[in-house]
Amino acid sequence: MSNWELLLQGFTVAFSFSNATAAFVGALLGILVGAMPGIGAAAGISLLLPMTFKMDPTAGIIMLAGIYYGNMYGGAYSATLLNIPGDTPAVVTAMDGYPLTLKGQAGKSLSTGNIASFIGGTIGIFFLTIFGPLLAEIGLKFGPAEVAALIFLALTSIGWLLGDDPIKGLVAACIGVLLSTIGIDGASGIARYSFGNLNLIGGIAFVPLVIGMFGFSQVLDMMADSKDFSIGGMKKLSIRESMITWAEFKQIFWPSVRSAVLGNFVGFLPGAGSTTGSFLAYILEKKIGKHRHEMGSGSINGVAVSEAANNAGAVGSFAPLLSLGIPGSASSAVLLGGLMMWGLRPGPLLFESNPDFVWGLISSMYFGNLLCLVAGMAILPFLVSFLKISKRVMIPIIMVICLVGSYSVGNSVFDMGVMIVAGIIAFYLKQHAFPTSPILLAFVLAPRLEISMRQALGISQGSVWVFFEKPISAGILICTFVLLLFPVIQKVIQAIRSRSK
Repeated sequence: MSNWELLLQGFTVAFSFSNATAAFVGALLGILVGAMPGIGAAAGISLLLPMTFKMDPTAGIIMLAGIYYGNMYGGAYSATLLNIPGDTPAVVTAMDGYPLTLKGQAGKSLSTGNIASFIGGTIGIFFLTIFGPLLAEIGLKFGPAEVAALIFLALTSIGWLLGDDPIKGLVAACIGVLLSTIGIDGASGIARYSFGNLNLIGGIAFVPLVIGMFGFSQVLDMMADSKDFSIGGMKKLSIRESMITWAEFKQIFWPSVRSAVLGNFVGFLPGAGSTTGSFLAYILEKKIGKHRHEMGSGSINGVAVSEAANNAGAVGSFAPLLSLGIPGSASSAVLLGGLMMWGLRPGPLLFESNPDFVWGLISSMYFGNLLCLVAGMAILPFLVSFLKISKRVMIPIIMVICLVGSYSVGNSVFDMGVMIVAGIIAFYLKQHAFPTSPILLAFVLAPRLEISMRQALGISQGSVWVFFEKPISAGILICTFVLLLFPVIQKVIQAIRSRSK
C-alpha cells in the first residue's frame, strides 16, 4: 500500500472519538504550556505524561504529540506580548514580535505567528507523510562532524546578522559562549568556572537566563521610562481586525515555506532541535529576503520565518523518532520514553508492525495543527486586551511571571537570582546598544558545537581533517568561510572600483 492509502486508513483511527478528543486536549494544553514562561515542551510533556498511563497507547501518544506541537504555537504569545519567550525556539520570534507589539501591531504579529506556524506544521507533516523513513536515513548521514559544521555556520553568523554594530554583536555572542562553558564538562566530568558554588555545577539554566534578559530587563526599561506604558493606543480588537491583509499574507507565504523546509530538515537531525532550525531560517531570510532590512525592528517576515521553522522542526523530529528510535530533541526523548512504556519499539519495523499506531499519529497531526490555528486565532482579542493594562499594574504582573517562571525550573531561589542578575546585565547592555539576542543564541548553540566537535575529534583521534573528509561537512565549512570573508571582499571590490573612477 502507498503512503497515501495508509494515511487515509490512519484518518479513520485519528477521527475515532477517543483519539480526536486526545488530539483536541493535547493541542489546547500545548498552547497553554507554551505560553507559560519557564515550563517548555519537554517539561510540559513530562508533567502531563502520567495523565496518559491508563489511556490507549495511540490516544496517549497523540495527546503528548499535540502538547509538543501546540507548545510551538503558545511559545510565541508571551514572546510577542511580554518579550518573554515561552520556550527556547520563541527567542527568535521575540526579536520581531515584541517590536511589533510596541508599534501597536500585537494582533497582526500574533496572527502572523499563527498562520506561519500552520504553514510550517503542515509542510512538516506533509514531508513526514511522504518521506518519513527516507528523511531519517538522510539525517543519519549527519554525524558529529557535519552537525558541528552546521552549528559553526550558525554561530559565525550571529554577530553581524543580529545587531547594527557587528563588533558589539560579536562581543555579545562571545559572552554567550563564555556563559555556556559554566558547569560540568561533558567529556571529562570536571566542573568548570563554578567557583566552588554547588548551584553552578550544573551550569546556568537557560530559562532563568532568557526570562531575565528578555522579561525582567523589559520591566527595568518600563520603570526607567517616565511615560505610561501605552502600546500604540490599543483598543478592543476583533479577530477580523487582528488578521493580516491578503497582501501581507502573500508577503510572508514564500518566506514561511522555505523556512519550513529548512526547519523540517534541521528537525530530523538528531540533537539539532527547533531552536537551531528557527535561527538558521532567520539567518537565511536576513540574507536573501526582500524585507531583510526591516527584520529585527518589527517585521512580520521575522515572526513568520521563526514560527514556520520551529513548527516544521518540531514535526520533523518525529521522523528519526519513529523510523530509527532516535530522539531529535529533549521533547522527543520524553515521547520515546512514553512509546517504550506502552511496549512500542520505534525503529524501521514500527511502520510495518504497528501501522495503525504510526499512521493514526501522523493523521492526527493534520487535525491537531488545524485545531491549534483555530484556537490561536480565536483567543487573539483576549491576548491583545492584556496590553491595555496600565504600566503600574503591568510591571508587578510581569515581575511575578518572571519570578515564578524562573523558580519553576528547578524550584530554586538561586535561579531567581540568576534571572534578576541577567535582567540587570541585559538592561545595561541595551543602554549601551549591545544586542542581547546573540548572547542567548550563542548560549544555546555553543554546547552543541563543543559536544559535536569533541565527538568528531575523538572518532578521528584528534585529526582536524575529519571536518573536511566528507562532502557535507566540507561544503558547509566552505560556505561558512565564504560568508565570513564576503564583507571584506565586498569592501575591497568597492575600494578598487572607487579608485578606478
